[in-house]
Amino acid sequence: MRTRPLKVALLGCGVVGSEVARIMTTHAEDLAQRIGAPVELAGVAVRRPDRVRAGVDPALVTTDAAGLAAREDIDVAVEVIGGLEPARTLITSAFEHGASVVTANKALLAEDGSTLHESAEKYGVDLFYEAAVAAAIPLVRPLRESLAGDKVNRVLGIVNGTTNFILDRMESTGAGYSEALDEATALGYAEADPTADVEGFDAAAKAAILAGIAFHTRVRLDDVHREGLADVTAADIASAKRMGCTVKLLAICERAEDGRSVTARVHPAMIPLSHPLASVREAYNAVFVESEAAGQLMFYGPGAGGSPTASAVLGDLVAACRNKLSGGKGPGESAYAQLPVSPMGEVVTRYHISLDVADKPGVLAQVATVFAEHGVSIDTVRQKGKEGAHDGAWLVVVTHRAQDAALSATVEALRGLDTVRGVASIMRVEGE
Repeated sequence: MRTRPLKVALLGCGVVGSEVARIMTTHAEDLAQRIGAPVELAGVAVRRPDRVRAGVDPALVTTDAAGLAAREDIDVAVEVIGGLEPARTLITSAFEHGASVVTANKALLAEDGSTLHESAEKYGVDLFYEAAVAAAIPLVRPLRESLAGDKVNRVLGIVNGTTNFILDRMESTGAGYSEALDEATALGYAEADPTADVEGFDAAAKAAILAGIAFHTRVRLDDVHREGLADVTAADIASAKRMGCTVKLLAICERAEDGRSVTARVHPAMIPLSHPLASVREAYNAVFVESEAAGQLMFYGPGAGGSPTASAVLGDLVAACRNKLSGGKGPGESAYAQLPVSPMGEVVTRYHISLDVADKPGVLAQVATVFAEHGVSIDTVRQKGKEGAHDGAWLVVVTHRAQDAALSATVEALRGLDTVRGVASIMRVEGE
């Protein structure tokens, strides 16, 4: 074993960073055996030194993140600050000074991953980011390496634990969205400002990363269609149950049937109870991959939290350090396919539409005509009178597969009917 230690710069020391520092210290001997050389924490960059967590050597703490990232003796920089800046500048600086980088920064990768890959390639260093998607679940490396010889056609996943917890509570207890969100906040699953989670921004960033790796093409955050949970109601959950389905916030990345384009989207959807993703409860994550040779694969586990995320960071750290010792580097960005990302209007799936209609003869015929005029085929229809109302009813329509643009045009036309008082909800049906 080489005796000179490999030096690691830790950029950020919050929940994840402090856990990385703890594991590096307590498992130092094991890490050295796995890598073939000792690893030494050379510095810890923070914004507020008075808030550094217990177990981190105060002598290593600095507020000069730029200076730490630019040190010539750093072998690997671990970035767990998050956000776009100063993370982007620090990572680029580390590359320029010969350090490989391990990051958990999904937002930056989704926004500017191609530039970071190009910079890492230019300076002959590694960029690893297993922790950026689904924390401890091994997902990035299997897609990038284990399935590199296969053709992945679809990636379907629950990649945000907060939203999965909320939907699980709505289903299991009958709670409304606001009540379930309050419980998630009280238990620490949701942040004080839950916007990134409940509006789908977090999942959309992960979808962009997964689509890029799976389809060997560049997919940015702006390419991902995004819808959040705010419009999901207890009635939607109940309707899904009647169909033998459950509701999940899904990240869906698909290759077009002709193979000439891809799509990436995040939105609530009904999935059959028979689908493996339907059984994913609480704040867990799971990703379902469909490929031509391997078939169907599922990856499951905790998708957030200090320890799970630190586990993924340390796995990447070991790989980066091994490469430093051998003088090699891991795989870079495989964006050779350069497939275009199709707009949401071209996505084809099934739909569940709930309409508030007048309860009188001819309404169903009018509604069916509108669907037919827009080329959307109806699979099933269910009508139920409103309790305590004599002239109103709920009409629930489930379609066959149709283009999203055709469904949107259908809904607009339905809103123009005198007999349709409102479109209560529209939800896609996936996983069949």
